[in-house]
Amino acid sequence: MSFFSVHTGEFAALLTAVFWTATSLSFESASLKIGSLSVNIIRLIIGLVFLSLFTIVHRGMLLPADANRENWIWLSLSGFVGFVFGDLFLFKSYTIIGSRFAMLIMTLVPPITAFFSFFIIGERLTLFHYLGMTLTFCGIAMAIFSRNGKGEKLSLKLKPTGILLAFGGAVGQALGLVLSKLGMKDYDPFAATQIRVIAGIAGYTLLITLLSRWGNVKKALKNRHGLVLTGVGSFFGPFLGVSFSLIAIRYTEAGIASTIMALVPVFIILPSVILYKQKVTVAEIIGAMVSVGGVALFFL
Repeated sequence: MSFFSVHTGEFAALLTAVFWTATSLSFESASLKIGSLSVNIIRLIIGLVFLSLFTIVHRGMLLPADANRENWIWLSLSGFVGFVFGDLFLFKSYTIIGSRFAMLIMTLVPPITAFFSFFIIGERLTLFHYLGMTLTFCGIAMAIFSRNGKGEKLSLKLKPTGILLAFGGAVGQALGLVLSKLGMKDYDPFAATQIRVIAGIAGYTLLITLLSRWGNVKKALKNRHGLVLTGVGSFFGPFLGVSFSLIAIRYTEAGIASTIMALVPVFIILPSVILYKQKVTVAEIIGAMVSVGGVALFFL
């Protein structure tokens, strides 16, 4: 048995972190242009198209018609909690504190996931796993809390509203992951993602109708730049990112998978330098190395 096959879940989680880095940057820009609510429903519809085209080739099915009742119930609930509750809060936090700081708050996902996993699934983590979590958290904190300028304090940049919204996103993602594992079991991860996305679309359709925001969605569809950014984010998010996150939790513990996925705040440093010309400090480099060391412990 090869190293890659033994650690399929961990590698899937690592790829998820890469995909979510791309999608967080795309959706931050898109949300600022066309609004977070519009971005959410449009990206899910685009994501469903990507998924359906893939499942036709991969499974010979356009939609997950072979899913049983238990799959539909738990995965739909997961989609509603993760996509509607969690992502609505997360995307709104993008417009207040930015994707980089929002991803910092999202590092709370692993302990919250472990908490839900303990009570709902009964999963246990080893001492090495807890040590890996600790190192990963420390590395992420060093990378994100480092100062960009002399005398500059991170605390002054974060508004309480943005922090609370990002925290709501963390809770939604954590509970969504656990519910996904409960409902997916041996079912195809991409088809499972379809169910989650369909539930998310239904949830946003109801929400937008109740809030009378269809006019905003129609206006957003006319913003070409916003749609391109939403399309890019949809490819890496609802299609690749979410699907690989389900592969991750299928082959490893939810707490381990979510911890590796929490590397997004470290991965986002490089594109921030390239796209926004931000300077990388020594603390950020050390933080990235410590985080990678934490992830390495999951492979022992």
